[in-house]
Amino acid sequence: MKNTALSHVHEALGAKMVPFAGYNMPVQYEGVTAEHETVRKGVGVFDVSHMGEFFLKGENALALIQKISSNDASKLVPGKAQYSCMPNADGGIVDDLIIYMIAENEYMLVVNASNIEKDWNWISQHNDLNVTMENRSENWSLLAIQGPKAAEAMQSLTSVDLSNIKFYTFEITNFAGIPNVVVSATGYTGSGGFEVYVKNEDVEQLWNNVFEAGKDWGIKPIGLAARDTLRLEMGYCLYGNDIDDTTSPLEAGLGWITKFTKDFVNAEALKAQKEAGVTRKLVAFELTERGVPRHDYEIVDADGNNIGRVTSGTMSPSLGKGIGLGYVTKENSKVDSDIFIQVRKKQIPAKVVKLPFYKG
Repeated sequence: MKNTALSHVHEALGAKMVPFAGYNMPVQYEGVTAEHETVRKGVGVFDVSHMGEFFLKGENALALIQKISSNDASKLVPGKAQYSCMPNADGGIVDDLIIYMIAENEYMLVVNASNIEKDWNWISQHNDLNVTMENRSENWSLLAIQGPKAAEAMQSLTSVDLSNIKFYTFEITNFAGIPNVVVSATGYTGSGGFEVYVKNEDVEQLWNNVFEAGKDWGIKPIGLAARDTLRLEMGYCLYGNDIDDTTSPLEAGLGWITKFTKDFVNAEALKAQKEAGVTRKLVAFELTERGVPRHDYEIVDADGNNIGRVTSGTMSPSLGKGIGLGYVTKENSKVDSDIFIQVRKKQIPAKVVKLPFYKG
């Protein structure tokens, strides 16, 4: 099991540590609900240094990114980021990722921790364009400073106007006394805030300065359990749960990042699927009676016939009800459709709803 550069800090703070994607990670500190509320109403800090960072450089860097990703990266300019996915050859998804354009012919790809090796091998396999690739995942750390008070709380640490960093843009700047820090706004919580990328040797200084700057705003460390409830309330996909090697981006509702104006891996098959129409869809649902849906619970119709399965589920701290995502047959995917979640021997009624669950 690997540690992040801050694992000892989390242990000293009394965090409950768990293995996650091969790393020793803080799952919670004071409790999921309290931490969730801190991010929704104030400001909290996640150590997400387990994420992967690949750097691609060279005159064909964009061409390689265009080939392996579904979105149109030609729309990027330096300082902009883009959400995308890497389709596999079988109609599924290798991973979802964020592409940062640092400069002309220079990009950073941020990938999921559990897929670092798989993604690296996949991109390398398609790199017949002499693109220089560097995997800096082991050397870089990442803090996500999230919540509506994040910009105000962190402003003293930089000369850049944090309120001007719009969604899916970033700056490379001096932050917390550290030069060349990537500060982006691609949040996974739906409550605003920033991600701060630094080298491992600088992250403890960053952590300490962030908590010092944020103390008047009630800043707190937040674990991965609250990260999951926060992202689920927004309906954001989690790789390994809601999307994986067997789910197509079109089934997952990611048609908006699947651009057929360019060629990419398996584009023809996905285009054919779009034209034929998918047979199952990822939907959001709320339980209409008490209960908690969990990953892999069956979804059934009124007659008890299996129509799908839950991919993510929880008791929503903000809404006080059971919510989830799951794949169901196309006929049962319309908003307001009545479905049932099989919780042990009981079928709990639920309704298909429009995302996000949490409206802010």
